[in-house]
Amino acid sequence: MGAALGRRRLLGGIAVGAAGAAGAAGAGGGLWSPGPAAAATVSGPLPDRVDVVVVGGGISGLTAARKLRSRGAKVLVVEARDRVGGRVLNHHLRAGGVIEAGGAFVGPTQDRILRLADDLGVKTFKEYVEGENVYIKNGQRSTYTGTVPPDPSILLDAALLQERINNMAAQIDVDAPWNHPQAARWDALRVRDWVAQQTLSADTDSLLECYFQPSWGSDAGNVSVLFLAWFIATAGNEDNVGTFQRSSSTAGGAQESRFKLGSQAVPKRMARELGDRVALRAPVRRIVQRDGWAHVHTDRGTVRGKRVIVACPPPLVLDIDWAPQLPERRRHLLANMPMGNLMKCDAVYRTPFWRDAGLSGSGLSHSGATRAVFDNTPASGAPGVLLAFVGGSTWKAYGRLPRAQRRRAVLEGFAEMFGEQALHPIEYTEHDWTLERWTTGGPIALPRPGVITSHGSEIRRPFGRVHWAGTETSTYWSGFMDGAVRAGERAAREVMEKL
Repeated sequence: MGAALGRRRLLGGIAVGAAGAAGAAGAGGGLWSPGPAAAATVSGPLPDRVDVVVVGGGISGLTAARKLRSRGAKVLVVEARDRVGGRVLNHHLRAGGVIEAGGAFVGPTQDRILRLADDLGVKTFKEYVEGENVYIKNGQRSTYTGTVPPDPSILLDAALLQERINNMAAQIDVDAPWNHPQAARWDALRVRDWVAQQTLSADTDSLLECYFQPSWGSDAGNVSVLFLAWFIATAGNEDNVGTFQRSSSTAGGAQESRFKLGSQAVPKRMARELGDRVALRAPVRRIVQRDGWAHVHTDRGTVRGKRVIVACPPPLVLDIDWAPQLPERRRHLLANMPMGNLMKCDAVYRTPFWRDAGLSGSGLSHSGATRAVFDNTPASGAPGVLLAFVGGSTWKAYGRLPRAQRRRAVLEGFAEMFGEQALHPIEYTEHDWTLERWTTGGPIALPRPGVITSHGSEIRRPFGRVHWAGTETSTYWSGFMDGAVRAGERAAREVMEKL
């Protein structure tokens, strides 16, 4: 998920960075459809046995299955939902066009998702960044271009904090952050407390929430400094060190582009390739490892596999009945990686009217329901769409309200930024990922302070015949679509070595 301050980067790049989440059909009033992928799935009994069972039909699981199939392995993907995509989900606008209810953005160094999309014929377009951004603090509205809002109270903090975060990230081994000499100290220190120690103005912490809430679905008080340093370190690739700027920026950063057909086009096309190797409406209830097989019990039957790849959100792994039981260290790790709280709220207008006023459609606010706002207009340029991420403590304040009250709060926030016309959309849709049974939140599972150093080394460790995928297991772009692809590719390699 992500942001749009374009070449303007808050704190040298606090435009929001995130790739992974969004909401529920029942919660949003949108017209969600599993689309053609559903027609290409197993419709009868599951096969008795395959080489590999992949649990989870998101980008990571489908990538793993696709790779294994290309190497000649017989695979079956079992997905609990009636659609593929996991935390990636398209929404078709009544006025025409597609927007994303889940993970949406891609950018430089996200080589794996870009290569996959290109291979599947899914094209990208640049996020709209022209014009001035809006900044609201204490009810006062201002506009700006450049890298930071016109707030002198944060300028020094912004420069120093960004430099410190980048320096810490550059020291992190993305494969094993728990090995850093300061890992235990950093993992015990919460980001909010650390920021307070590093900055002069409380406004800096407030503004940082405009990055943390969309990126993590959480506030700075819930994660450790070690997690922050590692998360930023993963915003790169084998040839480019991760930086805060790349993680949080639009132009030149993680939110630089979107997919013309919507991001769910990627998993849908993979599912079409796999055809009857994908089974929907098949939640996994039990996995038993015995007699040289892994027996995967689903609501649609049981299938045996020589190997299993589990590619679902970490907390959901604990809902599976395991025999033998998961190792205690893995159970502890998963029990302490809750999903973030995040929803996406979109207001649709006949045209992107804010562009006529010279505005980019990007906005930041220190309070209210619309802390981080972006132009979410489709590639065609119409209809116009404004997007607000409602995450972390903002979700706790507004996500639990009746839909009508939340809608009013969001539209009033848009109007404060872009004018009275924002109060009158032709469509309003929202997606709350905390209401998704098979996700339970978004965009990423977050290790609690202390967990990375105590149990983090379990994250990719195989369990008998079971291997692990999912964006949280990636060593680059964790929480993003690129991380999901990387994790699927890595799990597929592990399995091929064992078959």
